Amino acid sequence: MSSTYAAPLDAVERALDDLATIAPDYRSTGEKKDALVRLSRIVARVEAERIRILATAEDIAVETGARSTAHWLAAETRDGIGQVRVREKLARIGGGAITAAMGEGAVNVAQAREIVDALERLPKNLDPELRDKGEAYLIGEAAHFGPPELRRLGARLLEVIAPEDADDAEYQRLLAEDRRARAVTRVTFRDRGDGSGDLHARMPMPVLNRLRTYLESYTSPRRGPLGDDVEQLPAPRRRGEAFCALLENLPANRLPKHGGTATSVMVMIDLETLRAGAGFAETSTGDRLTAEQTRRLACQAGIIPVVLGGKGEILDLGRSKRLFTGPQRKAMALRDRQCTADGCTIPAAWTEAHHFRQPWTKGGRTDLADGKLLCPFHHHRAHDPAWQTHHHPNGSTTFHRRT
Repeated sequence: MSSTYAAPLDAVERALDDLATIAPDYRSTGEKKDALVRLSRIVARVEAERIRILATAEDIAVETGARSTAHWLAAETRDGIGQVRVREKLARIGGGAITAAMGEGAVNVAQAREIVDALERLPKNLDPELRDKGEAYLIGEAAHFGPPELRRLGARLLEVIAPEDADDAEYQRLLAEDRRARAVTRVTFRDRGDGSGDLHARMPMPVLNRLRTYLESYTSPRRGPLGDDVEQLPAPRRRGEAFCALLENLPANRLPKHGGTATSVMVMIDLETLRAGAGFAETSTGDRLTAEQTRRLACQAGIIPVVLGGKGEILDLGRSKRLFTGPQRKAMALRDRQCTADGCTIPAAWTEAHHFRQPWTKGGRTDLADGKLLCPFHHHRAHDPAWQTHHHPNGSTTFHRRT
C-alpha cells in the first residue's frame, strides 16, 4: 500500500487503539454523550471514504477474478454481501454531493440510502438541475431528520422541486406501483398435517391495509366477536382469530353464485345424530368436522341436509334461468364431490357448474341432470374449440386435442 493511504489509515487505527484503553465506565455522562455523537460522525466520514473508493474500484474484481468488487470485499471482510452492495449502490448512484456530505459527517449511510432511493424515483426525463436541487434539499433536511422522515420527504420530493409536474408524475407513479403490486400478488396455502395450515399472501398495500382495518374491527374494542379475553392473547393470535371470524361471518348473499355458493356444511350423517352431539360432517372442501364445529358453523352458513329440495326448492328449472341456482349447486356438490375431469381433485367448493349436455345458448336446459362440476381450468377447456370434450356414463370427463 502506498504511503499516501497507509499513513492516514495507520493514524486512524492508532487513535482507535488509544480510545480502547479508556474504560467507558470511568467516563462522565457528558463525555459519553460527546463520544457517541462524535464517533457516529466519524463513522459516517469513514463510510464516505470507503464509498468514494468503491466508486473507482472495478479494477479489483478484474485483478482478483471475483464476480464483483462487492463480492471480493464481502469475502475479505466477512461482511454480508447485501450490506456491501448497499454501499456499492451509493457509490454508483449517490454522486459527489452525497459522498461529500457523508465525508463531513452530515449524512450517515442510512440517510444516504433514503436520499438515493428518493432520487431514483424521480421521473427519468427530469431536468438535471431539478434533480440536483432535490438532492441538495434532502441533504439539508438530513441535518434535522432521520431515515424514516427522509423517506416520507423523498416520497413528495417532486412537489418541492417541480410542483407543476407533481400531480401527473404522482398519477403515473401510482399506476406503475399498482401494476408492479398486481404482478407479484400471490396467495398460497400449505397443510401442516396437524389440523392447521399456513396462509402466505402478498398483495397491494391498499388491499392489505383494508384487510388490516377489517381485522382490527374484530380485535377492538375489547368486548367484540372474539370474546372478553381477546387483549390477553398475543397480537398475531388475535389477528389470526379475527381472520377466522371474518371468514365465518362473510355475508352469504354477497359471494359469487356462478363459481360457487356460500360456504355450506354438507352433513353426510343423520341430522338427528348430529344434533345429539355425535358423528361427523363433511364440507364441500373435503374437510371433516366434529358435531360441535358443525353446529357453530351452522349459525352462519346453515346445515344443508343431503336430501335437497325438501322445502320446495326447485332443482330442475328447464329454460327459465341460465345460471344454476344455489340448491342445484349444492346437489351437484353432493353428487360429484369434486371436479369431474379425469384425474382432477379440485374440491366442489372451488368448481363451476357446466351445462355439459348442450350449452344454454344453444338450447340447453338448466336442469340438475344437465349440469356437472368442473374447475375453472377444465371449464375453460370444455368451451375451448381446440379441445374435444367427452362425458362418460360414470360421470367423469376427459379431453382430447383436436387434430
